[in-house]
Amino acid sequence: MISKILIANRGEIALRIVRACKELGIKTMAVYSEADEQSLHVQLADEAICIGPAQSHLSYLKADRLIAAAEIGDVDAIHPGYGFLAENPDFAEQCEVANIKFIGPKSQTIREMGDKAVARKIVKEAGVPTVPGSEGPIKDDKEALKVAKEIGFPVIIKAVAGGGGKGMRVAHNAPAFQKEFVMAQAEAEKAFGDGSVYVEKYLEAPRHIEFQILADEHGNVIHLGERDCSVQRRHQKLIEEAPSPFLTDELRQEMGQAAVRAAEACGYQNAGTIEFLVDGEGNYYFIEMNTRIQVEHGVTEEVTGYDLVIRQIKIAAGVRLELKQEDIRFFRHAIECRINAENPSRNFAPCPGEISLYYAPGGHGVRVDSHVYGGYTIPPYYDSMISKVITYGRTRRLALDRMNRALSEYLIRGIETTTPFTRAIINDPVFRNGEATTRYIEEFMNRTPKSFYLSNEP
Repeated sequence: MISKILIANRGEIALRIVRACKELGIKTMAVYSEADEQSLHVQLADEAICIGPAQSHLSYLKADRLIAAAEIGDVDAIHPGYGFLAENPDFAEQCEVANIKFIGPKSQTIREMGDKAVARKIVKEAGVPTVPGSEGPIKDDKEALKVAKEIGFPVIIKAVAGGGGKGMRVAHNAPAFQKEFVMAQAEAEKAFGDGSVYVEKYLEAPRHIEFQILADEHGNVIHLGERDCSVQRRHQKLIEEAPSPFLTDELRQEMGQAAVRAAEACGYQNAGTIEFLVDGEGNYYFIEMNTRIQVEHGVTEEVTGYDLVIRQIKIAAGVRLELKQEDIRFFRHAIECRINAENPSRNFAPCPGEISLYYAPGGHGVRVDSHVYGGYTIPPYYDSMISKVITYGRTRRLALDRMNRALSEYLIRGIETTTPFTRAIINDPVFRNGEATTRYIEEFMNRTPKSFYLSNEP
């Protein structure tokens, strides 16, 4: 059994893991950079150790320091959270070599599913639809242009090792293709140290829908339904909800079965997510697998009633998944809004600084996952997300109304946040009608006066 876990992350996910471990009676060891000494996860963990300077490449991304901290702390397992080294196969392999349980899939699975070309091949052989595209990475722009013409424009060029919207460029015609291809390669090399890219058909206005997977070490795989993540800005998710207002029961069942087949095909273990694009006619296509817990996992927890982080830890401990697919019920609707320390009036520029006043919303049907508090200083070195507001109710309408109420109560002073912008979306008729696609934010900003989403009174 696991008796002590090192949390190889920071912010709200690190705090989320601390809380899950406390419920399980498992001791925790936090790691932190010099900029995070006052973070809540550091204060609430049983032990904490500094692993380096503020910059992430000198601290949270230093695998050797994390392994050394784990050995000093004599831990049984490491939970990587999301981001940083969570999907780094080399780090997972280092944990395996050091006989420290990595709370996630095997390193080989991360390596295979992290390579988008390999992942496409694996799921395609399992009968899961994929977006038409190149069979593997393409280095030569002339060969890539030939593939693009065969597929038909517009096409999207994607980094093989990509994530978070980096290394992705859209080409609408042949004259623009070469420039976008070279830029995608350069972005991929800079972001991931790997300039490999592939080409696939670009769907103009699809839905982005992902299915939550749980798989144990004994071959049992189930899904816990979908999350609709279509509301995105620059390929970064802003609002997620479950269930999707677009899927029919039949399509939900079909896509869920496809997600399970994809997970089985790669021998998956632990929590993961199968991501799809769905067009207006209900045709769905696999795009990637996230081999970790997702930022938006709380939406699924509130819809199904199951704690996913606790499930992760139990699976890593070798516990057989007692849930069957027929046990999973979706008994309410949940919506999550990510609140970022960004200034919408300055093109969403990051806004680090000290929070002078902090009051989180509450009441029935409201959950706030956050690591910040009054007096806390948001450092400029990391992702700008500072909290996630989740509301839920028996119906989507009720969850939306509760979100509007919750966001109106949220008081954060001293810095700018995206709260007014997010609240404006919640009150937008297009979103409330469940009609948002991945083009939604662009269209919303084009048709909405800026003053509307810079004010707390939409």
